[in-house]
Amino acid sequence: MGLGNVLVIREGALGEFGDVRRAAVGTRLIERVMETGSLVVRKLGRDRAGEIAIHRFLSAASVTCGEMVATLATRTAAACTGRRIVAAQDTTEINFAGREECRRGLGPAGDGLSAGFFIHPVIAIDSETEAVLGLLDARIWTRTDEFVATSVRARVLEDKESIRWLDGAAQAGTHLTQAASVVVVADRESDIYAGFARRPASVDLIVRAAQDRALHDGASLFAVAAGWPELARTEVLVAPSRAGVRGRAATVALRAGPVVICRPRHGYDPDAPPQLKLTMVEAREVDGPGDGQPLLWRLLTTLEVADAAGAADIVRLYRLRWRIEEIFRSLKADGMRLEDTQVQDAGRLFKLALVGLAAATRTMQLVDARDGSARPATDVIDASVLPAAEAIAPTLEGKTVRQHNPHPRHSLAWLSWIIARLGGWNCYYKPPGPKTMRAGWAQFAAMAAGFALAAQSAAQSNV
Repeated sequence: MGLGNVLVIREGALGEFGDVRRAAVGTRLIERVMETGSLVVRKLGRDRAGEIAIHRFLSAASVTCGEMVATLATRTAAACTGRRIVAAQDTTEINFAGREECRRGLGPAGDGLSAGFFIHPVIAIDSETEAVLGLLDARIWTRTDEFVATSVRARVLEDKESIRWLDGAAQAGTHLTQAASVVVVADRESDIYAGFARRPASVDLIVRAAQDRALHDGASLFAVAAGWPELARTEVLVAPSRAGVRGRAATVALRAGPVVICRPRHGYDPDAPPQLKLTMVEAREVDGPGDGQPLLWRLLTTLEVADAAGAADIVRLYRLRWRIEEIFRSLKADGMRLEDTQVQDAGRLFKLALVGLAAATRTMQLVDARDGSARPATDVIDASVLPAAEAIAPTLEGKTVRQHNPHPRHSLAWLSWIIARLGGWNCYYKPPGPKTMRAGWAQFAAMAAGFALAAQSAAQSNV
């Protein structure tokens, strides 16, 4: 049986890799990850032949992370044309603590002891619908055990891991030339002076401030914001910090104003200007939860803010950063469990991580479309599979109005409804989530394969 022969996703979804057979294996691998919700090769391969095919694919020198990222980014850029885009970037750690045995080529993880590696993706999000559109860039690396004599402050930025934040913004600007606007959002780790100084002209930034920077007039960043008048109060939906924890709504007081920050005295980019004019928006929770930390976002942005509505929009755009956290949860212990894979070599692990990112993003697209989306179904499936979806759809409709597919035919929302129904959703109660979509995808892939075989048999009998 192996990986199967019928492709639901467009062939070459991960890349061409100089061989049509490898391109097909890469596409089927994404499909299997979406079906199983796993990155464990034994589960993905179905049988020994399938396992061998996956290992050969991951081991092939022609299969590179660079081609995978470029292929995925090209597809995402096309979906972003004419849209206002938020490009969210963040870093996550894959830690093999207690599972280091036989791992090869991996340096220390964040704890400095366990073997592991790091993933830094940039994800495109439609700022109006808040839907994930795909992967724009990803950097994957592992650290070295070698002692570095040069202090962190003395190293040039290009020799530091923090260059990834600048590279991510640059890649967003490179790929999204056809977008209506591009705003890169990131958390406190990306609060780097050079990041603002070197930003591409076509890209704006919203960064959560980590440092109480010196201002041009001798004041400090955090103190000056505290003295600004309150513009308005608004409600912010705070995403859950981890699986099993409920999100909440926080009422925040908004303040905003222009600031001129000074270049830091140590470890700065010598080519950076001595001062930068930015805007800061502060969102401070009023009457926060008694059992937790009240929300406090100090957001530095290159966008101008004229009033309360503008400040609220900066907070709204920054909040979309939680979409990349959802991708991370899907990839790790709460989802595909990349840490449990039996793949041992660092290079293969990096490639498998990218396959997981691609699959998690597609699953998230189906979840996002459940309430309606104008995007085409071919964002996720190949056009050749649409006849199978057309045949399946009527069999899933019930007697009530709510049990009829309300979405335009061939739209992503229409496809999402079909897959959710196949995954066990009954059109009532809780809306379908990633687990339901994964279960439905497995059913849909099997039915599409049967449909293709039946069509092929009918065509042969008519010859």
